[in-house]
Amino acid sequence: MLNKNVWIIIPAHNEQENIFGVIKSVQELTPNIVVVNDASTDRTKEIVKLLNCYMLEHMVNRGQGAALQTGTEFALANDAEIIVHFDADGQMQAKDIYRIISPILDKQAEIVFGTRFLEKKSNIPWTKKYLILKPAIIFNWFFTGFRALSRKAAESIKITQDGMAHATEILDQVRACDLNYTEVPVEIVYNQYGQKFTSGFKIIRDLIFARIFKK
Repeated sequence: MLNKNVWIIIPAHNEQENIFGVIKSVQELTPNIVVVNDASTDRTKEIVKLLNCYMLEHMVNRGQGAALQTGTEFALANDAEIIVHFDADGQMQAKDIYRIISPILDKQAEIVFGTRFLEKKSNIPWTKKYLILKPAIIFNWFFTGFRALSRKAAESIKITQDGMAHATEILDQVRACDLNYTEVPVEIVYNQYGQKFTSGFKIIRDLIFARIFKK
């Protein structure tokens, strides 16, 4: 089991096919699980209610970035010392949570990014690897939402990008706040195609607009 001060945040929007298995796998490690139901229209909410975990709700679909910020604030209010961002789609592996929090426990980093490129373990469709992931890597050199934050990092980083562009926003804030970071390899199991081809370009578009309106 994980330390009692480790909290897992799981944003979920229409994940009725995967959410039960994801929560059960994480519950083997900790009871500190916060599911942020991002205005799902399927049975996600009903399924989460059957399980012994915290559930927060967005009344309108705001996006993954907003859900992570909501969950992170809740965990901080409940004395979390380490916060893990974990997807609800079943592609991340609960066993990798130990690996991703280890650098924080060892005082080697304040934020840890899970990456699928340090080891050749992940089953990535070639169309996604070369047509979607590569442009995003050029833009921010990582493309996974699996990350762990120390309390200091979680308090320093404020996610304002509601959608998927929050990943690059977090990286920008890591640099701005001068937080120590590292990367560890994680296994991503692609059980469905997931993000559409256009999603990578939407992320870049959102980031460009964010930078324009900041000026």
